[in-house]
Amino acid sequence: MSDLLERLRDRGWRLTAQRRVVAEVLDGDHVHYTADEVHARASERLPEIARATVYNTLSELVAIGEVIEVSTDGRAKRYDPNARHAHQHLVCSRCGTIRDVHPSGDPLANLPETERYGFTIADATVTYRGTCPQCASA
Repeated sequence: MSDLLERLRDRGWRLTAQRRVVAEVLDGDHVHYTADEVHARASERLPEIARATVYNTLSELVAIGEVIEVSTDGRAKRYDPNARHAHQHLVCSRCGTIRDVHPSGDPLANLPETERYGFTIADATVTYRGTCPQCASA
């Protein structure tokens, strides 16, 4: 489960009502909402929250490293609060559902030295693609 609210409190981030509701919407396992989905869910809790406030809050959360911005296959960006635990993503090629996965092994180790071309590799992102059970049965 995401511990986003606790992390934000620990870093002393000012939690206005609007920021708090955005963080609450993002809290949970396998959360990968678009900004519009975050706004819709936040509006259920705080009807007066502006779309711009949601976008600005998401941008701030990404900038401070508390949320990961996930882009897949030209679809709308999604926001992942699971920024503190190493993981990769499993994406449905049909509906765009995203799940966090934790494969064994180090993706950096899978790139041989001869394929690094002198780069000092700092990070590797692997996205697994397939069809989710709901789309496969449709």
